[in-house]
Amino acid sequence: MAIIDFIGQVTELTVARVAQFGYFLTDGTEDVLLHANETDKVLEEGEKVEVFLYMDNEGRVAATTSVPTITVGAYDWAKVSDVKPGVGVFVDIGIQKEMLLGEEDLPKHQSVWPEKDDLLYITLRVSRNHRIYVKLATDTIFEEKRIHATREQFNKSIQGHIYRTAKVGSWIFSVEGFKGFIHESQRKVEPRLGEKVESRIIDVKPDGTINVSLIPRKHEAIDDDAERIYQYLMSRNGAMPYGDKSRHEDIEERFHMSKGAFKRALGKLIKEGKIYQEEGWTYSKNR
Repeated sequence: MAIIDFIGQVTELTVARVAQFGYFLTDGTEDVLLHANETDKVLEEGEKVEVFLYMDNEGRVAATTSVPTITVGAYDWAKVSDVKPGVGVFVDIGIQKEMLLGEEDLPKHQSVWPEKDDLLYITLRVSRNHRIYVKLATDTIFEEKRIHATREQFNKSIQGHIYRTAKVGSWIFSVEGFKGFIHESQRKVEPRLGEKVESRIIDVKPDGTINVSLIPRKHEAIDDDAERIYQYLMSRNGAMPYGDKSRHEDIEERFHMSKGAFKRALGKLIKEGKIYQEEGWTYSKNR
């Protein structure tokens, strides 16, 4: 096999000669450059060295002794390093050159594209012109990787990363190794591909996969709603023209919550002694 056939893979080569700017490595037939800034090792002629091969920006085969865990056919988690609308997202696999996940392999709607520092479970693929690109793990790969959840996990909180998005829902892989689905009714907004989310298990299926909800438990939702209302109230110097008699349209427009949720949150604040209502207005007791 030619050296170019090992693009995106790890291989062992021999130091053919030392140059001022690095080393020329050989498989006995062809040479490839290991630039000085791609290694922290001091090598000698005839020494064997393990390297990862890639195509540099000039279209030449290059080597690095920074061997990544992600190679062609080998999967691991990697962090998004940059986002380029119209191009795709770049991913850091642990070498100096960042790898591209092209826009054709990303969700149709850019609003759910990964952002910087999101995590993706990926491998590498090599194009016909020997360029390396990122390839997202498929559902089959996650099926092989997952562990089976049991009924004991029901209603437990978990964290995980989104590995697939669609209009009907989102798919999550938890830090424990559970594979789950978030139906569109169980999310207030559609999470990004690669986003880390906190959720809870609402069903454990016979096959050990899980259904997950991103909607907080009722008491958690009341806490969040109460905090949002109180912050708005204090931003108005402790007085606002909203109360439990306000129209539900006005509540939804201002606070993005239902009238029922608004009243429950007001009730919590009243019980805690933080607010009172008078003639259709709500006031802070600390204003």
